[in-house]
Amino acid sequence: MAVQGKSSESIKLKLAGPADTVRLGRIVARRLKPGDFVGLSGALGAGKTTMARAIIHALESKDRQSEVVSPTYTLAQTYETAAMAVAHFDLYRIERERDVEELGLTEALDKGAALVEWPERLGRYAPPDRLTIVFEATPDGRIATVRGEGDWALRLEGLSDEWGERSLERS
Repeated sequence: MAVQGKSSESIKLKLAGPADTVRLGRIVARRLKPGDFVGLSGALGAGKTTMARAIIHALESKDRQSEVVSPTYTLAQTYETAAMAVAHFDLYRIERERDVEELGLTEALDKGAALVEWPERLGRYAPPDRLTIVFEATPDGRIATVRGEGDWALRLEGLSDEWGERSLERS
């Protein structure tokens, strides 16, 4: 479902280290709702799994924190959090776009939210309403480009203010 008004919003944030990735994950988790798709892109070791873990832990109760690892070999793992079911997908080993049909992404979105590492492998299966976070290495940390499409464009309003002085640019 496309939302009238803004169709996309993009914000670049400076991440000084893993603690900033966790902080961003908590901010995203506060905006997450059932049916949401969050794509996590970047090179191997860029912070995708750290972000997924931070989002899942933020949605869980404080006394129950799951062990969240990248589902590189299982391709998908589902977590029942206090807020909603969250499916964590890793598409690194997907070779053909049509293989996505068998993973259960549509069903995961019907039951809760989906966090997808390597979302660029989805091709035509990528939902139009989505949040994508792209991690890029820099000499002094990382840059996270946070892009909201459709409904997510509106939900990103205020993210720069919440993040603070290390917001780099908006578009």
